[in-house]
Amino acid sequence: MHRTSNDTRHPHPLVARAVAALALGGLLLTGCSTGADEDQAAPSAAREKGDVTILQPGRPGEEAETIGPDDVPEGADWNHTDVAFVQMMVPHHAQALEMSALAPKRADSLQVLALARRIKGSQGPEVMTMSSWLQTRDIEVPKAGEDPSHYDHGEHGHMEMQGMLTREQLAELKAARGARFDRLFLRDMIGHHQGAVDMAQQVAVEGTDLQVSEIAADVNTGQTAEINRMRDLLGAL
Repeated sequence: MHRTSNDTRHPHPLVARAVAALALGGLLLTGCSTGADEDQAAPSAAREKGDVTILQPGRPGEEAETIGPDDVPEGADWNHTDVAFVQMMVPHHAQALEMSALAPKRADSLQVLALARRIKGSQGPEVMTMSSWLQTRDIEVPKAGEDPSHYDHGEHGHMEMQGMLTREQLAELKAARGARFDRLFLRDMIGHHQGAVDMAQQVAVEGTDLQVSEIAADVNTGQTAEINRMRDLLGAL
């Protein structure tokens, strides 16, 4: 059986440090920059696309076994949809944080700057919470430098990762300055947020885990409000 924890909001110290570096230091996933804007992201890990895994701990002295995400242990309070949502939302949030980190040096609008700070303040802690949820259940946690598509459960015919920007879109945003950056940021973040809302609404219907349901509710409520705000800002530019 998978290990569970009654307190999944306090991650293992190693996970906390790694995720803090991801959220605050800008060590994001493939297609995103590292701390400096001009740096390239670390090479993708050599993994088969869509090969998401769950680790099944062995008995004392035995190695853990790798099982597929459909092989949920009997009696678990979570299901594949919960795993899909959390595994995909970690790199999804990471990209939003990477986009927001561009704003201080590029945005002209004070409202866009304030929005970027809000996204950083809300999604950074959510990355830590979701990483902890995965880690306490011995489920693979997305890491910096990995291709986000590695965690796209749509490859298995399940929930798809939605709203992610392409490398070309990220490059366009990175190259923009002033009013052009403001417009691109709002346009791209609206689509990015809508993808998160769609995923949150799906797991709300199909998921079974209480904490995942709470995370999804926060994503749905918070990002829907931000979408409406961004549409107003975009119309005023």
